[in-house]
Amino acid sequence: MVAAGNLTAAEPDVKFPTDPKHRLSVSTYPFRSVIINPARANGKTGMTLAQFAATIVDKFGVYGIEPWSSHFESLEDAYIKGLRDAFDQAQVRVVNIPCDVRVNPCGTSEDQRATQDTWHKWVQAARLLGSPSIRVHVPAGKANDDITCAVETLKAISKYGQEKNIVINLENDNPRSEDPYRVLKVIEAVGSPFLRSLPDFCNSMQIEDNEDYNAKALAALFPHAYNISHVKDVEIVGGKSLRVDVNRIFQIANKAGYKGFFSMETEGSLDPYEGSKTLIAAALKNLSA
Repeated sequence: MVAAGNLTAAEPDVKFPTDPKHRLSVSTYPFRSVIINPARANGKTGMTLAQFAATIVDKFGVYGIEPWSSHFESLEDAYIKGLRDAFDQAQVRVVNIPCDVRVNPCGTSEDQRATQDTWHKWVQAARLLGSPSIRVHVPAGKANDDITCAVETLKAISKYGQEKNIVINLENDNPRSEDPYRVLKVIEAVGSPFLRSLPDFCNSMQIEDNEDYNAKALAALFPHAYNISHVKDVEIVGGKSLRVDVNRIFQIANKAGYKGFFSMETEGSLDPYEGSKTLIAAALKNLSA
C-alpha cells in the first residue's frame, strides 16, 4: 500500500478483526461522571482514562476503547506512550479518538495555523496509540451551503493524516454544520481516501424525528465510512427521546459492506454501564447472525 521510497500511504491500511467482540468498542464519552482528568478534576474523584481502560474487557467483554479527547491528561509523548502501555496491558485497542477541542479553523491566518497545529498533535497521538483515526468537527460556513473553509482546512489535515496513515473522520453530529449531506459534500469535494464519514446511528434524528430520514442518511454515509461508527439507540434532545431501531441500521451497515469498528456511545441510560451493555448485546446479535 506504500510506494517504494515513499512513506506516504496511498490508501489507509488497517487490518480489521472479524470476531464480533473485537470489532466492538466502548466510547469513554458517556462515562463523563466516571472518568476524571486530574488536570480538570476540581476536587472530583474517579478513574483515570488508563484505569477505566483496565476494566473494559472484564465488564463489557469487548476489546476496543474510543477515548474522548477531554479524558486525556496531556498530549506529551511521555503521557501518550504511558497510556499506550496501559491500553496494551488491558488488552484493548484504540479504534478512534473523537477530538472535541477548541479551534477556529475559519478565523484569521493565525487561527488557522493554530487549528492545524492542534489537529496535527492529535494525529501524532493517534499514531503513538495505534489508533487508525481521529474525528474532528466540520467547520461551519457563512451559510449552510458554504463549504469553502471546510474544504480548505480539511484538505490540509487530510494530507497530513495521509502522511501519517491516520484517517480523519467527520461525524453527522452538529445538526447545523454536520448534517449528513453537508458532511458528504465536504468529503466528496476534498476527495481524499483519508477523509471519511463516521456514521452515528442516531444523531441525524435531531434534524428530523423520522426513522426513515435517519435510515436514508445512514445509507448515504456508510459507503464513505472506513473504520468507525457510533452505536446508540436514542438521542435525548430537550428532554425528548429520539429513538431508532439499531437492528435496521446494522442491516444498512452490512449492505454497504462496512468492515470497521462499532463504538458504543450510549445516551439513553442514566447508567452508562447498563446502556453500553445493552448496545453491545444488540451489536453482537447482529454481527454474529
